[in-house]
Amino acid sequence: MNMETESADLTPVVIAGLRTWEDEEEFGRAMDELESLCEACDLMVAGTITQALPHPDNATWLGSGKAEELMYLVRGTEAEHVVCLGNLSPAQMKNLQKMIEVPVWDRTNLILEIFSRRARTREARLQVESAYLQYMLPRLSGMWKHLGRQSGGGGSRANKGIGEKQIELDRRQISHRINELRKELKQIERTRDVQRSGRRRDGFPHVALVGYTNAGKSSLMNLLLDMSDPASGNQEDKKVFEKDMLFATLDTSVRKIDVPGRKPFLLSDTVGFIENIPHDLIKAFRSTLAEVKYADVILIVMDSSDPHHVMHKKVTEDTLRDLDVSGIPRIYVYNKADLRDKDLTVENHPGGDSYYISAHTGYGIDDLLDALFSLFQSGSRMIEVCIPYTDGSMLSRIHREGQVIEERFEEDGTCIKAVCPASLADHIENSR
Repeated sequence: MNMETESADLTPVVIAGLRTWEDEEEFGRAMDELESLCEACDLMVAGTITQALPHPDNATWLGSGKAEELMYLVRGTEAEHVVCLGNLSPAQMKNLQKMIEVPVWDRTNLILEIFSRRARTREARLQVESAYLQYMLPRLSGMWKHLGRQSGGGGSRANKGIGEKQIELDRRQISHRINELRKELKQIERTRDVQRSGRRRDGFPHVALVGYTNAGKSSLMNLLLDMSDPASGNQEDKKVFEKDMLFATLDTSVRKIDVPGRKPFLLSDTVGFIENIPHDLIKAFRSTLAEVKYADVILIVMDSSDPHHVMHKKVTEDTLRDLDVSGIPRIYVYNKADLRDKDLTVENHPGGDSYYISAHTGYGIDDLLDALFSLFQSGSRMIEVCIPYTDGSMLSRIHREGQVIEERFEEDGTCIKAVCPASLADHIENSR
């Protein structure tokens, strides 16, 4: 398919930005990111309009003159939507939409639309629907302008028009659906807790990939799957979707990484973060992101070729703080080293090591794995135990997950001295 055909398949939109802060460079970065979000939603930016104001206009977000200019730009480009940088109030959205006569989305609406298109699993779909309905609930009043409004009159015969009744009906239906979704998500969360407990009993260290969207987390997971022992299963079937775009993947994936010569571990890939991520999305995806809270090590992945990667790191750490994730060892992974400015140097992070890697070429991966296994080892401890001959599965686990120092075959069973992960050592001691 050529580029002209691809463009014809995209929906033309106009993006609008309102600069209410001093930093013009930061505003330009935010507008570039908004354009990338539009591309991720299969929208083609046909025009751009910006304005600098000390604060948004209460009625139409943009000033009245700039809003009229936006109307003419929409008509001239035949745009089907307007996407605004920022979060519009229901009244601002309604008034601006009435003036320009095409649907108006704010940044939150756009991100929700991307999530709704990308969600694949039942859990992700329910989470996105919950966030979308909570976003739409206060905005229903602008959706029924074609219906009757409240009529005049007084006394006991005061009449509420049909539009008012439709709005109230929809509000009740949406509120009821939100409650249903919360119950379903609670059930899924309980199931996820059971699955997580099962993985903990297996004794494998758990590593969580987190980071700004499109930093290369899925690419890193797929590279480690490529490096895994083919004897542990068909790695191609375990690979996750990867693409150079924002929010290419939403669903949390947990894979066993079994690199020859190293102890196996579990690796989880979570939804990417973004600046000013909608609050309702954080709430809806909290159970999914809980995988991070139970990790033994967190890999914070950044795109080292992006000049704004320092800001992306801050957004990631702020989001982890919002999720109450603390006290877990962190490694800062600067991905896409093959594309970065060679003058950049590795940053020092208190309480965490830093590594440049390339998930595309494999550069730096061995150093990263060495750092990971050093952290695993620091969380291990020595055990001395006699395993009955009838418990061959436990003996196999110690050989598979630990480092055997000494092994003797006695009358009562196999007496073994080994360095084991803390989770396995706890399990052995509690079962004796």
